[in-house]
Amino acid sequence: MSIVQALTPHFHPDQVLCAEEDLLCYAYDATGKSFMPKAVVFPRNPEDISKVMQVANEHRVCVVPRGAGSGMTGGSLPESGGIVLVMTRFDHIVEIDTENLVAVVEPGVVTSQLHKAVEAQGLFYPPDPASMNFSTIGGNIAENSGGMRAVKYGTTKDYVLGLEVVLPNGEIIHTGSKCLKDVVGYNLTQLLVGSEGTLGIITKAILKLLPLPEAKKTLTATFPSILDAGKTVSEITRRKIIPTTMEFLDRHAVWCVDQYLQIGLASGAGAFMLIEVDGDLDQVEKNIEKVHAVCADNNALDIQVAETPEGQNELWRMRRSVSASLAHLKPVVKINEDIVVPRASIPTIIKHIEDVGEKYRVQIVNFGHAGDGNIHLNVLPQAEQVDAAHQAVEEVFDWVIELGGRISGEHGIGTSKREYIHKNLDTGAIAAMQAIKKAWDPNNILNPGKIFPEVLPWEYTSSTLDQRVNISVAGICL
Repeated sequence: MSIVQALTPHFHPDQVLCAEEDLLCYAYDATGKSFMPKAVVFPRNPEDISKVMQVANEHRVCVVPRGAGSGMTGGSLPESGGIVLVMTRFDHIVEIDTENLVAVVEPGVVTSQLHKAVEAQGLFYPPDPASMNFSTIGGNIAENSGGMRAVKYGTTKDYVLGLEVVLPNGEIIHTGSKCLKDVVGYNLTQLLVGSEGTLGIITKAILKLLPLPEAKKTLTATFPSILDAGKTVSEITRRKIIPTTMEFLDRHAVWCVDQYLQIGLASGAGAFMLIEVDGDLDQVEKNIEKVHAVCADNNALDIQVAETPEGQNELWRMRRSVSASLAHLKPVVKINEDIVVPRASIPTIIKHIEDVGEKYRVQIVNFGHAGDGNIHLNVLPQAEQVDAAHQAVEEVFDWVIELGGRISGEHGIGTSKREYIHKNLDTGAIAAMQAIKKAWDPNNILNPGKIFPEVLPWEYTSSTLDQRVNISVAGICL
């Protein structure tokens, strides 16, 4: 019996797709890679998902959860075939609780839609990934998404109070609560946040909200060099100013944006920063003046402060245009990484990245979140440079580790970084994580092949190797 035949009796015809042209629509994500699934299922409630997991375990077929498919590291790719479980019909904001400052939402809710809904109530959900106009809350939780406001407000993990989850065996569980204090048992909620869909399928989330800030001000500044921009970040922090965002573009990104928008950024600019502050009106005015002074003291070539919401949007247009503007460099592929280092090390890592680019003669463009040290590294090779580009990425990763950084800040590991995970995690940590995966998913049904490579670059004991083989064989998808 095929997996489609096994699923069909349990679902309405419009919930199961198996035609090749339909499957193609769910074979890819933002990495540009694609793998054909054997079936696509659109569940409508947790019980539907429970049934899918029961059938999948019975037939030893893997299940890959999918939200908007906007992930950058392959987390929703059906690399081994199997069933793609599309969560977009879980798209309800169940409750906005203005007394307890929480929202209860389903995972298919688009992030920006939640922003609008809570802000209409005078509330605020801070996580704002760049993909917020199409990414979903479930995907944000699975990847522990950050965004531009993370420097002040933190990442998704800081706002998830509780979850409803379907486990790999089909059991439905609830973790956490609306309570801000909750130490009843292990913190399974935080274990699931950032687990990339490998431990459970989220069907509902309880999210913490904040009061909507009264005011905000936005400033942009261009600098002669990334070193000047880095000193600005350090000085703002030293003066105990905590901006909502501190975004930066290196000289290559500045050039691309200027070519794309034709806005005449300061001649000779080696770096561009966008800084926003929010809070009470009086404090916002004081902080933006302090930020302006710090920029001026660190050799800013040009400083602009938006005086209206329209002006703020125009300044943000520059930052949000970076990815599109990179087309001016005409690469054959775009290798997108999101490294993170202690923020004081940003000038150092940028210098190393520039040296690596020169060594391998490949174009590298950097932009990202200066306030929390998270850099979006874009390697843009020509046709003959693809192999060199991947070597350059690995060498950059080594410099990141040398500076006490991490190979991913918000995109996750997925498939694209799994071969490098050992650079950040020691043997015992990886073994502990794999033990959790095996305990929760003994048949390796749920999103197999993500996060951990099949072979790690150290010697196995015979027992560890046997365990690895058992997990791999159990995860073969029919």
